[in-house]
Amino acid sequence: MFSLFKHLKKYKNLILAIVILIFIQSIMELLLPTIMSQIIDEGIVKKNMNYINFEAIKMVVVILIAVVSSLSSVFLASRVAVKFGQDIRRKVFVKVQSFSSREFNKFGVASLINRTTTDITQVQNLTLMMLRMMIFGPIMAIGGLIIAVYKDFKLSTILMISIPILMATVFIIGLKTVKLFSSIQKKLDKVNLISRENLTGIRVIRAFNKQRYEEKRFDEANKDLTKSTMTAYKIFARLIPLMMLIFYLNSVAVIWFGSQRVGGGTLMVGDLIAFIQYSNQIMIALMMFFMLFGMIPKAISSAKRINEVLETDFSITDLETTQNLNRDSECSLKFDNVSFSYNNSGEYDLENIDFECKAGETIAIIGGTGSGKSTILNLITRFYDTSKGRIMLNGIDIRELSQKELRKQIGYVPQKAVLFSGTVRSNLCYGKENVTEEEMIDSLKIAQAYDFVFGLEKKLDSDVSQGGSNLSGGQKQRLSIARALVRRPKIYLFDDSFSALDFKTDSKLRAALKENVKDSIVIIVGQRVTSVMHSDKIIVIDNGKIVGIGNHKELLENCEVYQEIAKSQLSEEELS
Repeated sequence: MFSLFKHLKKYKNLILAIVILIFIQSIMELLLPTIMSQIIDEGIVKKNMNYINFEAIKMVVVILIAVVSSLSSVFLASRVAVKFGQDIRRKVFVKVQSFSSREFNKFGVASLINRTTTDITQVQNLTLMMLRMMIFGPIMAIGGLIIAVYKDFKLSTILMISIPILMATVFIIGLKTVKLFSSIQKKLDKVNLISRENLTGIRVIRAFNKQRYEEKRFDEANKDLTKSTMTAYKIFARLIPLMMLIFYLNSVAVIWFGSQRVGGGTLMVGDLIAFIQYSNQIMIALMMFFMLFGMIPKAISSAKRINEVLETDFSITDLETTQNLNRDSECSLKFDNVSFSYNNSGEYDLENIDFECKAGETIAIIGGTGSGKSTILNLITRFYDTSKGRIMLNGIDIRELSQKELRKQIGYVPQKAVLFSGTVRSNLCYGKENVTEEEMIDSLKIAQAYDFVFGLEKKLDSDVSQGGSNLSGGQKQRLSIARALVRRPKIYLFDDSFSALDFKTDSKLRAALKENVKDSIVIIVGQRVTSVMHSDKIIVIDNGKIVGIGNHKELLENCEVYQEIAKSQLSEEELS
């Protein structure tokens, strides 16, 4: 919690104003019982109406000051808490934006969403309560206790017994719930994960009639969460009745012993009423202060989860001094004996990858599922860093370039087309911010997306729903390709990006690419031989190793793995 509260430093002036306002409110509220006791003893008992009227006006002024101070402090505390939540939310979002794929795999998407929303809200709510009760509670309790002791020392010994009992009760219950609330947050992550999987995969679930199975899976996670939550709240629910019991027992004791002192003539009636009010003020202030401890276990758990994100070290970072690419030189990309392992276990997922490509070349990578084709593209973009060896861009190790500089040179089209809610235009602008409409149209034509986009009612301003769900798979892929083309980068990476296209569109697109991106390197990861057979160079991957490099004809003659792939997809006539 304290590491998060460091971010409150920028609001120190507002926090100081809140402290002053709460201090004024507390003083005013502590004055009220004394004024009332004087009205009883000096005004009502002595039947002095002028004194009563004067003291009543004084009481109204004190109440007005207390109300204005209270409203102002609540307003400022709310503003600080909301701004603090906004700052933390932004810091977490910015941090996550810079995560590599390794960090994303560590946390999981559902957990990161939960940490950015629910967890930060918990901390924000606690901050609001702390800015009020952490100051107001102690001031009222200490101030009320001092005045109570001054009014009647013997009677105040009742408070000396009640307050420690109240504190011990809260501490014991709070201690029991801290660990429970930590486990609740993890179980909430699991519920969110299952919910997210169900929402994104609803069509698959329905197609396989797995609704009952998913309901059962959700129910198990939901019941587990409910059980832990109920256990925590059952323990916590005991706090309020116990606090109220201590409060009423304290009040009964004060009235009982106080009335005896009044009867004995050692205590005035007004002073007894004032003492009762001070006693109640102290107990209520402490109860409200300790109610804050009900929020603390949840907030501590949430704060730990937020700090896990903020304190995670990046596995991929830029050097302090980075190099710049020579933009005038011809683009070249070289894998120099590259090996890579996802889990750093010593067993490589890619091993001894060694090849080179230059501007104007189209390089295809083909191989079985899980052979490491997409991993090669992930290394080029530095979504992961190599475990061994180097990747050279224009003769410079890509680790010596800033990530921003490297990715400026790349037009990346992922295996699963990703579109963002907005319009066709806004999605194309992801590729290049200041893109002209002419450049958009040119890119759409190359990607074979012009006809369907301009067939829509609003053309470039046609709506794209979240994830592009209002478009077909082929339309989404073509828009993703157009978005990459808009950049006019030095390197194009197509990760099985033509899989949803029919053969005719695929053929047209590859021909258009060959004609329009002559000054760039094109790397295509493909499953279909027809998508890669016309490439200048085909790299065949098997179990993370290169088993063949050459053109289609050469590989048919000397690469057994490529022969097997080709025979499984092409007829005898096409092979000959």
